[in-house]
Amino acid sequence: MPPYRIPSLLRLRFAAAALCCQQRRPRLPGTPPTRRPCFPRLTARKSPMATASSSPSTPQPFKLILGSSSVARKHILEEMGLEFQVMTADIDEKSIRRENPDDLVMVLAEAKADAIMSRLNIADYQKEGSQPTLLITSDIVVVHEGIIREKPTTKEEARQFLKGYSGGHVSTVGSVVVTNLTTGKRLGSLDKAEVYFHDIPDEVIENLIDEGVVFRVAGGLLLEHPLTLPFVEAVVGSSDSVMGLSKEIANKLIHDALRA
Repeated sequence: MPPYRIPSLLRLRFAAAALCCQQRRPRLPGTPPTRRPCFPRLTARKSPMATASSSPSTPQPFKLILGSSSVARKHILEEMGLEFQVMTADIDEKSIRRENPDDLVMVLAEAKADAIMSRLNIADYQKEGSQPTLLITSDIVVVHEGIIREKPTTKEEARQFLKGYSGGHVSTVGSVVVTNLTTGKRLGSLDKAEVYFHDIPDEVIENLIDEGVVFRVAGGLLLEHPLTLPFVEAVVGSSDSVMGLSKEIANKLIHDALRA
C-alpha cells in the first residue's frame, strides 16, 4: 500500500526549505534543536463554529455526544467551544480489520457509533420538538513505511515504533463520523497529516515507554507531549488531526448533519 503523498505544492515548499536546512550548524546527538524547523508548519483554520458557540450569549442549538474517552478529543471539542457529554463504545477494535487505512479508520468510527446507539433509546431523540442530538465518533491510525500502526501492546513494540520515527516521518489517517440521532442521517470524512521528526534520543524513548501513555494512542505517537515536542521537525496538516480529531472536519460535519 503506497504511503500518503504530500501534495505537489507542499513538495515544492519542502524543496525550498531544504536550502536553509543545509545551513544548519551541527548539534550533539540527543540534543533538542534550538532553532525553528525549516519545514513549514501548517495548522487548521480556526473553526467558525468555535467562535459562535463559545459566546455565552449564544446557547448551543443542539446536543452533542462524544463517543470517546480520549482526553485529547475532549480537549479539542472544548477548544471549539462545544458543550458535550461523553459515552464510550467499548468495542473490540482488534476484531475489525481492513488492509487499507482509509477503510479501517472509517469502519471503526462507524462501529463505535453503532455500539453507542445500540445502548440508546433512539425514539427518545426523535420525538417531535426534540432538540437535535448529534453523536461524533472518530478513529486514527499511524502509517509508517506503508504499515498500519495502532496502539502498541508491549514495551518492545512501542520501542520499535518510536525508534522508527526517529529522524524520519510518519503519516496519520483519521476519520470523523457524525450521526444525527434525530434524523438518522450519518456523515463521515477522512483527514491525513504527516509528522517529521529530528533524531529522538533513546533516553527520551525509554521515558515515554515508562510513563505508559504511548500505549493509549495510535502508533504510540504523541505530538504535543513535553518529551516529544522538542523533536518534532514539522507537521504537514493540522496538529488536531494528528491528535485524533480534525477541528475543521468536525465543524463541517456537525454543520452539515444539522441541515440534513
